[in-house]
Amino acid sequence: MVGGQSAPKAAHDSNRFQVPQAPRVLSTNGEIGASRRRVLEHDNCGVTTRNSKEKQHFGDDMARLKKLIAGNWKMNMLHADGAALARDIVEGADSTACDLLLCPPSTLVSWIAETASGSVVSVGAQDCHEAENGAFTGDISASMVRDAGGSHVILGHSERRHGLGETDARVAAKTTAAHGVGLVAIVCIGETESERDAGETLNVLTRQLDGSLPSGDDDGDINGTNTVIAYEPVWAIGTGRTPTLEEVAEAHAHIRAHLEKQVGEAGAGIRYGGSMKPENAGDLLAIENVDGGLIGGASLSADSFLAIAAAATT
Repeated sequence: MVGGQSAPKAAHDSNRFQVPQAPRVLSTNGEIGASRRRVLEHDNCGVTTRNSKEKQHFGDDMARLKKLIAGNWKMNMLHADGAALARDIVEGADSTACDLLLCPPSTLVSWIAETASGSVVSVGAQDCHEAENGAFTGDISASMVRDAGGSHVILGHSERRHGLGETDARVAAKTTAAHGVGLVAIVCIGETESERDAGETLNVLTRQLDGSLPSGDDDGDINGTNTVIAYEPVWAIGTGRTPTLEEVAEAHAHIRAHLEKQVGEAGAGIRYGGSMKPENAGDLLAIENVDGGLIGGASLSADSFLAIAAAATT
């Protein structure tokens, strides 16, 4: 249970907030991406890392495509509880064979990156601005996310699209900015309830994919290393409702087919979001083309988050 455990006190000096400048980056097709902090030694299907000092063995299929379970903490957690939650997840992460990612509020990214340093858990942010710097009060740039220790960033979440009016074009600009500093962009798409009721789900997904991913000369930059697609039916986020397994399968198959036309077969992995929890994770993660999950409320409990991760490894 995540409670009021006290976080370790940071040294009160000029290095207090320093984190590694080259955070661990996981490729979205399950292989660990290039990183100045990590040395990989491949021995058949074993992987030895200097950080973990352990050899992890995966089957051929798992090595090609590990599932990513990402936690979106949204506007939750202060430092003490966030650090305690991250520690609990890090401690339980070694028993999982999927990639784990934590996306806390921006105030906690550097702290959580420190907590997760040297573990199999990566850290990201929930948004970034498309500009490198400037007079954008309250925003953070992609380079700031990177500097704080983040390797990923969530972009185009429905709570920003529908709550803050973010357009596909702006999401595409943010994706370009994220790629420019080496962040993995988690690009969210999904239909509203009225759009589903009108039979427009697949059209909406096509429009959002076309508009939210960099186009033209940038198309070649979208690949399984730097981009994740998160399908989140808007009406299922935080409501406890989920589409049927058939509806999820249809949406993910459509996204996969469109990505293969848009960016080629090495295109981004597809994660499902929208009230995934331990009780339904096994069924959802077993669907073809569901390469992991973007977890909201259930990511605020280490037990629930790790239970979903366990479902992803079976």
